[in-house]
Amino acid sequence: MTEPLADVPGSRPVLTTHERFVGKVWDIASDEVDLGEAGVVTRDYVRHTGAVVIIALDPEDRVYLVRQYRHPVGAECWEPPAGLLDVADEQPLDAARRELHEEADLTAATWHALVDYCPSGGGSSEAVRVYLARDIAQVPEHERHVRTDEERDMIGAWVPLDDAVAAILDGRIRSSSAVAGLLATDRARRDGYTSLRAPDAPWTRPEATRLVR
Repeated sequence: MTEPLADVPGSRPVLTTHERFVGKVWDIASDEVDLGEAGVVTRDYVRHTGAVVIIALDPEDRVYLVRQYRHPVGAECWEPPAGLLDVADEQPLDAARRELHEEADLTAATWHALVDYCPSGGGSSEAVRVYLARDIAQVPEHERHVRTDEERDMIGAWVPLDDAVAAILDGRIRSSSAVAGLLATDRARRDGYTSLRAPDAPWTRPEATRLVR
């Protein structure tokens, strides 16, 4: 291979789309996809808004994690602050700032794009950008977000990055946002964070992620 390793953008023609389910957060669709010589196939998938994840890192190499109940997997999962891209006209970095404020009572002065990933490209259009946030400060008590619903009982903690990585490799932490974000942070730390991208670096994600309720 002579060219840099990279995904190749380009969707196949969709002959028909059937809306199977319209939900509170995302939908389920069935597309009849023309694969050319391979024929026409049906692909069912979750049409997702997309999301942002924030790895907040302090000068002591600790990351801020929250423990939140995740009903589909039946567990309270340790993961970084995160949120959906479900606010009209909100830019991803602005969404990340908002989620860090709302879920962790934190702000950050320095932001970089850390890693982009698709959690389940075979069954969901979800695209995720992970940001590294540094130069952290606490949100004043009177400006803090009042958390409700599943976020009401979230527990937050500063955890040494090395301990968090060990928990992933031991199988004790399984959230995809934690696995991708924390391992990418560990990798970036090894090269002195010289591989980080600008927070507004180009991000290839499908149009289907841009749904807003």
